[in-house]
Amino acid sequence: MRLCRRTVELLVGFLWLMLSAEAAFAAEAPVKIDSGDTAWVLTSSALVLMMTAPGLALFYGGMVRRKNVLSVLMQNFIMAGLVTVQWILLGYSLAFSGDHMGLIGGLSWLGLRGVSASAGSAYAPTVPHQAYMVFQCMFAIITPALITGSFAERISFRGFFLFSLLWTTLIYDPLAHWVWGLDGWLHRLNALDFAGGTVVHISSGVSALAAALVIGRRAGYPSVPTPPHNLTMTLTGAGLLWVGWFGFNAGSALAANGVAVVAFVATHAASAAACLGWTAAEWATRGKPTMLGAASGAVAGLVAITPASGYVGPLAAIVIGAAAGALCYFAVSAKQWLGYDDALDVVGVHAVGGIWGSIATGLFADRLLNPGGGDGLFNGNPHQLLVQIIAVVASVSFAFVGSLILLKVVNGLVGLRVSGEDESMGLDLTEHNESAYALELV
Repeated sequence: MRLCRRTVELLVGFLWLMLSAEAAFAAEAPVKIDSGDTAWVLTSSALVLMMTAPGLALFYGGMVRRKNVLSVLMQNFIMAGLVTVQWILLGYSLAFSGDHMGLIGGLSWLGLRGVSASAGSAYAPTVPHQAYMVFQCMFAIITPALITGSFAERISFRGFFLFSLLWTTLIYDPLAHWVWGLDGWLHRLNALDFAGGTVVHISSGVSALAAALVIGRRAGYPSVPTPPHNLTMTLTGAGLLWVGWFGFNAGSALAANGVAVVAFVATHAASAAACLGWTAAEWATRGKPTMLGAASGAVAGLVAITPASGYVGPLAAIVIGAAAGALCYFAVSAKQWLGYDDALDVVGVHAVGGIWGSIATGLFADRLLNPGGGDGLFNGNPHQLLVQIIAVVASVSFAFVGSLILLKVVNGLVGLRVSGEDESMGLDLTEHNESAYALELV
């Protein structure tokens, strides 16, 4: 009898151990790759690439003079090649692998070593690691491309190329780690930046200001007129940016889920409101609304909603967008009396819009819409606003001072500005030996 009881106890113990082991295995088993999430992230990656070339390239290209349009298109298009290679070799590892004091990643993913095409990661467990990597790559491409609008029509291609490479490595990659890296110091502080208000727009906007100050004004500015040569091209680019931005923001949910829907709707609502906000401000102050103003307003709304897109509802998005439209309009107008030559209004749209959007995130964020985020001031959490201000100040300071240093270094090494004769002739011919509009005599 005692032997039977002992046997039963052993069997029960064995079964308990087996069940415990299975439960432990189930708990430790990796999350399965979701085909819907993967399809959405890959589609979003393609949309974000479209934002740079052709979207941003056409948006900027139409706003410069005819003799410089190819130089702007080239600067934006070549960024896809330059940053992609940098990202695969070094950039992704610096931004997202390991951690050194919350400031920069490590080298464990150098050359994408260990970055799987079939298994997920801590950043996005339901999509292959390489899908997350390539999505982030598209953000790294467009960010330095945004800066090109500030020094358009006067920078040498070699100066632009070296500055862009150094800036991506030494400014963008560390800042991405601060905000999005699992151990980044701003990430641990719970700074909310859903899709790049600090990492993309503030960094590019304040770096654009540094570039405009170091490189100086275009010859004859502001007395010599520099009207856009092709607003049809600019409007086409703006439309592509608006469409691509759904991948930029909604894709940052990293899943085909409700948070992606929140970001998608907020993105569209904010852009629409900002288009109206800029148009209203321009109409009231200048007497007539312009197509360039409406397009610029839509982009300003997209910029401002980027950090908040996954955390706010449609009504808050409309408020953020409408305010961004008017605010960015007045910021762009102010450059006339401040005296700096930001050729294509990168500072007024991206720096000001990004700062407003990041602070607005601390005002309007709603945990009910995204449990992974937090509440803002208007939902009972004033601390979040303080965190957002800290993130803004840190991003502005790091990007501006770092860019000043890099610009000085590049200028000393290869030079930044073309000669006065080359600037007068136009960068299309002097830098690339091409013409955008070749007219044949019949």
